[in-house]
Amino acid sequence: MQPFIFDAHLDLSMNAIEWNRDLTRPLQEIRDREKGLTDKPDRGNGTVSLPEMRKGRIGLCVATQIARFVAPDNPLPGWHSQEQAWGQSQGQLAWYQAMVAKGEMTQITDAAGLKAHLALWENAKDTSRLPVGFILSLEGADSFFDISCVEKAYNNGLRAIGPAHYGPGVYAYGTDASAPLSEKGRALLKEMERLNIILDATHLCDVAFDEAMDLFGGHVWASHHNSRSIVPHNRQFSDEQFTRLIKRGAVIGTALDAWMLVPNWVRGASLPKEIGVTMEHVVNQIDHICQLAGNSQHSAIGSDLDGAFGTEQSPSDLNSIADLQKVPEILEKRGYSKEDIENITHKNWIRFLLNAWEK
Repeated sequence: MQPFIFDAHLDLSMNAIEWNRDLTRPLQEIRDREKGLTDKPDRGNGTVSLPEMRKGRIGLCVATQIARFVAPDNPLPGWHSQEQAWGQSQGQLAWYQAMVAKGEMTQITDAAGLKAHLALWENAKDTSRLPVGFILSLEGADSFFDISCVEKAYNNGLRAIGPAHYGPGVYAYGTDASAPLSEKGRALLKEMERLNIILDATHLCDVAFDEAMDLFGGHVWASHHNSRSIVPHNRQFSDEQFTRLIKRGAVIGTALDAWMLVPNWVRGASLPKEIGVTMEHVVNQIDHICQLAGNSQHSAIGSDLDGAFGTEQSPSDLNSIADLQKVPEILEKRGYSKEDIENITHKNWIRFLLNAWEK
């Protein structure tokens, strides 16, 4: 039987609502409907669908809401007001709720629900019709037009927040930008700590990362973050930052975006086979965290597959998310024990959540 996999970062609702992908359908059908479309760089190259997740025994994930606010001087794509961003995030929430109502997915919000879902998958001989479990996370907090939105979101099942994404944000600056946390950002961290919402350190710029780690007393993870020592870029974390996270008990998910896996990737020009990026490079990132920690208890998977890129910017030997099963195969070949492999594929995330929720 294939190992159970917990993927800690998938932009499922973004793909459903903005990319107009019916993720309940077979992957090839989704690709076929996109033939000839050029509005997104990954059209026809998607890797994620619910059937493919079931095929790869990826029965649990952290699934996002994402909606960026952009000021008039911000060239990034996004919404022109926080209220519009909120509306977009609520449309994404409605899609998740529809998936739950249809039996395609199950929302996990507490330890009891997590244990019940794991038991369902572990005991099933056939997983092809099982609901995929998800923990709801918000990537970039711009859509909170008022601090009261945080508790509203929590009541709808939100259990993790990454304050920043790309560029300048209302609460924190992220990738390719730099500034301390705003006053609103510091207030957000206090509210998150009060509600026991997990802080996702992913995308925080260096100065905001340092400040957040000092101010926030709750549980911290990095859902999809790779190594700056392997691929130098401000999107990645340094070994010092990873070490600080490890000391806080964090789990760090390795992302599969090709430019984050190998150096000298030119976005929009490089191709996976030409560069030679493979799932071995994914395991290199996983192994790097294990070596820093001195154990396998802090490294995991946060694939970010179909995070505005597809097979054109994924490892060349990955056709769909089901190929995450190559990770445990490579780990075994490299001498990782069964216990280590189980930690990396799912147990680290589960242990983290039970520690955060069982109080």
